[in-house]
Amino acid sequence: MVEYTLTRANRKSIAITVKNGLVKVRAPFHTPVSKIDGFVSEKEKWITTKLAEEKEVIAKRNSFSVNYGSQILYRGDLYTINPGLKWFSYFDETSFYIPPDLTSLQIKRHCAEHYKDVAEMYFEERACVYIEQMVVLPAEIKIDNAKRRWGSCSKKKVISFAWRLLMADDEAIDYIIVHELAHLLEYNHSPWFWAIVEEYFPNYKECQKRLRVLERKLICEDWG
Repeated sequence: MVEYTLTRANRKSIAITVKNGLVKVRAPFHTPVSKIDGFVSEKEKWITTKLAEEKEVIAKRNSFSVNYGSQILYRGDLYTINPGLKWFSYFDETSFYIPPDLTSLQIKRHCAEHYKDVAEMYFEERACVYIEQMVVLPAEIKIDNAKRRWGSCSKKKVISFAWRLLMADDEAIDYIIVHELAHLLEYNHSPWFWAIVEEYFPNYKECQKRLRVLERKLICEDWG
């Protein structure tokens, strides 16, 4: 029998989540423990698979490193990291250049900082194109360190983008920008919201597929 922690809640059904090596079960207040145990037993194969997948992801994240000669994604393409000038990092459209004699952790930090700096300028530049077309006006455009989402739109009309989005291809980046700007017209993911997105991005579903592939890759990479 799989070990699990149980939380009772005002809900209608039993739910199982697997996270950080732990199995958590949420169940209605009056559901008998025998019924919960039976449900967990039925899902044992699924739980075992999820635990194994999570263990593999953790192992990959722990072994993730960035070094001279490594290739990293930038706007959908892979570029090599080379030792460059001593005092600063730069990108010349063919390669990333990082100060020499750095540790793997220092190289990774330099790359992440470069992504953040470029993301701030590039995302705002692309957003301005669609702001004009869509006739919307965000209160602010911010770059954040989000790991589980590409962008967000607050009720105060603040648009945020994860700097990791800069690893996606240009079309997918533009789709996320349109997606968040569309929330200024419709806050929820209603049929009208998706109609707005489709008006400016008819092939948005293809972008979503590529972004899901990138998500799976980044889950296995520890960028801090």
